Amino acid sequence: MATHKEFSDPCAAHQLMLTRRRFFGLSAQSMGAGLGMLGLQSILGRDALAGPSALDNSGAGLGGPVGPHFKPKAKRVIYMHMEGAPSQLDLFDYKPGLRARYNQDFPESIRQGQRLTTMTSGQARFPIAPSVFKFSRYENNQDGVWLSDAIPHTATLAKEMCLVRSVHTEAINHEPAITFFQTGTQQPGRASFGSWMSYGLGSSNANLPTFVVMISQGLGNMQALAARFWGSGFLSSEHQGCKLRSGGDPVLYLNNPAGVSREDRRRMLDFVGELNEKEYQRSMDPEVRARIAQSEMAFRMQMSVPELTDFSNEDEKTLEMYGKDVNKPGSFASNCLMARRLAERGVRFIQLYMRGWDQHGNLPGDLRKQTGAVDQPQAALVKDLKRRGLLDDTLVIWSGEFGRTVYSQGALTKTNYGRDHHPRCFSMWMAGGGINPGVVHGETDDFSYNIVKDPVSVHDLHATMLHCLGFNHERLSYKHQGRDMRLTDVFGKVQKPLLA
Repeated sequence: MATHKEFSDPCAAHQLMLTRRRFFGLSAQSMGAGLGMLGLQSILGRDALAGPSALDNSGAGLGGPVGPHFKPKAKRVIYMHMEGAPSQLDLFDYKPGLRARYNQDFPESIRQGQRLTTMTSGQARFPIAPSVFKFSRYENNQDGVWLSDAIPHTATLAKEMCLVRSVHTEAINHEPAITFFQTGTQQPGRASFGSWMSYGLGSSNANLPTFVVMISQGLGNMQALAARFWGSGFLSSEHQGCKLRSGGDPVLYLNNPAGVSREDRRRMLDFVGELNEKEYQRSMDPEVRARIAQSEMAFRMQMSVPELTDFSNEDEKTLEMYGKDVNKPGSFASNCLMARRLAERGVRFIQLYMRGWDQHGNLPGDLRKQTGAVDQPQAALVKDLKRRGLLDDTLVIWSGEFGRTVYSQGALTKTNYGRDHHPRCFSMWMAGGGINPGVVHGETDDFSYNIVKDPVSVHDLHATMLHCLGFNHERLSYKHQGRDMRLTDVFGKVQKPLLA
């Protein structure tokens, strides 16, 4: 209880009573209720609490996952983010008519005063740059789809992928655009998509994190990757992504120091756990519960992570599927195989970042290098999931943060050009759990500059992905600072043509 000294200053006393943690701390002590123990028990037994019957749909419950609102098609997500923004014109959005317009000035009637980045806003002219890549038509479940020869392995997925050519975003620079794609807003501080999944679905493997992140270094101009892209924001820190490293220990400080046995570690965790339990009973701070859960998870990961990262039990045929770099830690091929292994072990959200797609110059050469690193392994990942019966309940996503301009940034030749950022339209693809396979959705104009049919916003994509996972995006919320926060904010519409 509060002391006389604490309430001697009326202003200080008022501030204390307005503090939420203080309020619950006083309530628990005055009522004799074991709320701290109740919170701890909810962590230890949260799998038993999973599902909408245990919690209301606002997520305000005892600490367990919210649970889906209806039967989901997908149980997990593998999200491949191509950081830097791949050119839709050179990969997915075939515009053969541009060849006749080579080096012509981009029409002002198409641009209509739309904003440009400072990298090209001062250019004297905007020469049209047709793609140097050859496109071929691949059979899908419609009339066929034109795809670039830069991605021949990915093109073989034509009957599996749902190609969306009409995505648009609000951001024109990398940092806010990636933040927007990951969290539903350009402003830092919100929870990432993977964290929302962890919060909503909970864990299906007690020995591995719910949300895992892996990063591959690209072969071109690379933007910085901020840890907040996989952060939990206002959600409990137990929902943030766990980054697996490519060199040394996959997880920092996971192994015991020299001279410390596993039994020593267990005794230490038990002792620290008792102290944390007492602190939770005192402060009612939810982060104390997260600390307990994360310490226990780290202890279990000491056994699970070495087995996860050991490819020795993979057969030669599987390794060949993913390509020559599959045994190179940190390569995109290695991370794709790791993603499949994580998926079959029940990890809910697997995020793969591939850096190096920011091609303002020398696009043809740099794009060949990038696609050479990702094309075979990403196709192998989808095919591997399918042959193991995992694709039907795994949502696979491939996207950058925005698109690229039809005009060249800087000098233009028949074989070389660069492209600036373009948020008004870009392409991405999905496959697997709940997604309509073998279709093309959306259409752009003759310059791949404006959307002319079926626009899809980032909020729409988030709403649609959450639908595949069994969530009504308007009901998956978390109260923060007096407001019910959502991944889709106050926007988003489920795009039914994208659904199976």
